[in-house]
Amino acid sequence: MTGVDAVAARARELLPPEAVIDDRARLRTYECDGLAHYRVVPALVVIPDDAAQLAAVVRACAEHRVPFVARGSGTGLSGGALPHAEGVLVVTSRMRSITELRPEDQRAVVDPGVINLDVTRAATPHGYYYAPDPSSQQICSIGGNVAENSGGAHCLKYGFTTNHVLGADLVTADGDVVPLGGAAPDAPGYDLLGAVVGSEGTLGIVTSVTVRLVRLPEEVRTVLVGFESTDAAGAAVSAIIAAGIVPAAIEMMDALAIEAAEEAVHCNYPAGAGAVLVIELDGPAAEVAAEYDEVERLCRENGSFEQRLATDPFDRALIWKGRKSAFAAVGRISPDYIVQDGVIPRTALPEVLRAIAELSTSSGVRVANVFHAGDGNLHPLVLFDESKDGEGEAAEEVSGAILDLCISHGGSITGEHGVGVDKAKYMPRMFSDEDLDTMQLVRCAFDPDGIANPGKVFPTPRLCGEVPGRRQGVHPAQAAGLAEAF
Repeated sequence: MTGVDAVAARARELLPPEAVIDDRARLRTYECDGLAHYRVVPALVVIPDDAAQLAAVVRACAEHRVPFVARGSGTGLSGGALPHAEGVLVVTSRMRSITELRPEDQRAVVDPGVINLDVTRAATPHGYYYAPDPSSQQICSIGGNVAENSGGAHCLKYGFTTNHVLGADLVTADGDVVPLGGAAPDAPGYDLLGAVVGSEGTLGIVTSVTVRLVRLPEEVRTVLVGFESTDAAGAAVSAIIAAGIVPAAIEMMDALAIEAAEEAVHCNYPAGAGAVLVIELDGPAAEVAAEYDEVERLCRENGSFEQRLATDPFDRALIWKGRKSAFAAVGRISPDYIVQDGVIPRTALPEVLRAIAELSTSSGVRVANVFHAGDGNLHPLVLFDESKDGEGEAAEEVSGAILDLCISHGGSITGEHGVGVDKAKYMPRMFSDEDLDTMQLVRCAFDPDGIANPGKVFPTPRLCGEVPGRRQGVHPAQAAGLAEAF
């Protein structure tokens, strides 16, 4: 009996028959996450109903040294939930209970499979909402948001998932359930919760999350602004932030992204725009009114040719419709595309966008730009047709060149989508070997056998996960007594 067979036998003792999947045809349903460019069929899929079942499956994996990968809704865009061919895919989609809703404490306790938007729907009647709002918030799960430290359009003002998670129960790689953080704002001791949020499933699987709820603002105004170019729109963004205004969101789309959105959802954005900004202001009514006057003036001074204001929730939703649908909408104008996710300083926006345009022109590869302009988080959509020889490779080359641009301008290879398998090879461009080994020390402490989501984030096996004989000589961390190579 193989290790996977042993885990499957244990899972069948715990779970109903339909929750343990080993049929090849059914397994193919789970061969990729939202990044379909990478596909691996798992050896086994288990779908637990609760934390006890999940922990027992992980304990069986640890006993037989079988790799496991956690998956929520499968909307990730970096291959973070890509299965292991000889491992177990642990799917949390049935763990969807909001176990506590405490508006008086501005807290909610939720299972990892709870859909992001459902937290807001539950909290809204009490006057609260959950601030992190990825574009996929209608389907992405809180567990996946925690793994990737997801952001969304409103992260400019409200921050990322890590700013809204106060506690979590973590199933470690050996199957123990460990509470991290708590309901208090700042738990004493080492910030292990901070290490887990954004660790992409490499340190374990969260089974319960305590999130912070935010009070609904007194007033919200959403402004759609048309510009002739991304340069002009970028200048308006810089002017708004320089004026001391921090909108809830400032989103930008270029002409190609607008074209795709119009094809898909008929969002009726300004005709002939080279770029649009979606700016949202929220807070006390008097403050929002004053900020709107200033934003209107600054956009006009920087070349806007059309502005539309929406205060009604329905009209605001219409403005957001084009932006929220942008990733999927690109499928209307290209059969295949890569969603990239780099970060640059906000002041570098015009220069980097021009460089991306030059890359596109010189390579013949179209690039549509959709991004969180307020904090410099770019989402270039690199378009290609996989059925045509060489187009996929050319798109990969342009995609990598965009990440190099981000790094060279003092930015990062990811802002919210994670590293996963897609960007692991770029990690050495940002970090030295010593940096990567220091990160791996944390991973080894949580998972010395290297069975929790192996092959993700780090470009090659390191320290506790190294292939014997790969490194020549003793690693400095070993010599110092800080690590052991197993």
